[in-house]
Amino acid sequence: MLSKAQIKLIRSLHNKKFREETGMFIAEGKRLVEDIAASSIKIEHIYATTRYNGDLKHISITEDDLAEISALTAPQAIIALCRVPEVTGKLPDLKESMAIALDDIRDPGNLGTIIRIADWFGITNIFCSDESVEAYNPKTVQATMGSIARVNLFYVDLKEVLARYKNEGVPIYGAMLDGNNVYSEALTHNGILVIGNEANGISEGVARCVTNSVCIPSYAVQQGPESLNAAVATAVLCAEFKRRN
Repeated sequence: MLSKAQIKLIRSLHNKKFREETGMFIAEGKRLVEDIAASSIKIEHIYATTRYNGDLKHISITEDDLAEISALTAPQAIIALCRVPEVTGKLPDLKESMAIALDDIRDPGNLGTIIRIADWFGITNIFCSDESVEAYNPKTVQATMGSIARVNLFYVDLKEVLARYKNEGVPIYGAMLDGNNVYSEALTHNGILVIGNEANGISEGVARCVTNSVCIPSYAVQQGPESLNAAVATAVLCAEFKRRN
């Protein structure tokens, strides 16, 4: 059984400021915790109830304890306190690979899903603007379904980083409503795919760094939605880049 002090400490990790101060985050669920345990991310403590049927060493807790510390409405059987991985200041070489850049993505579920999409398509680097939602928000971590352990996340001045890559000759593809049809546009095997804010798209400063604007054409018979969800658009565009290359 956890003490009141332990419960308070763990619950504090639901708060962004406390996560930043401690450099820790929460991961919940068998698949997620086991994926993190198999990665380079350091786990400080693992707590689990008798419902957990895996092999990870853990501290046994009651279902009541789990309900107290979980961020989920339906708590899973295992929860881990993890260390936020340190990110080096060195940017990756993108002469032979793709990366994703997120310009002010605000929804934690969208960010988590995009991290999962990147992992699925073998894209290991994501640049997030400083204004984007925090990657270690419990909702974001949960939505990654373990992919957060396999994708490198960089929070950067996006305009500065994209300008640097552009000067190096790396193609910068911007997902824009008035862009060229992605199915007929020439696509390279390397570059950066920029996804904009859910409501406002790509900001003006970031748009100036874009070398190729692309869009996903709508096939709606009647008046359809104005745009696609940011994560859905990311998946469609990544699939097309990988299909071509």
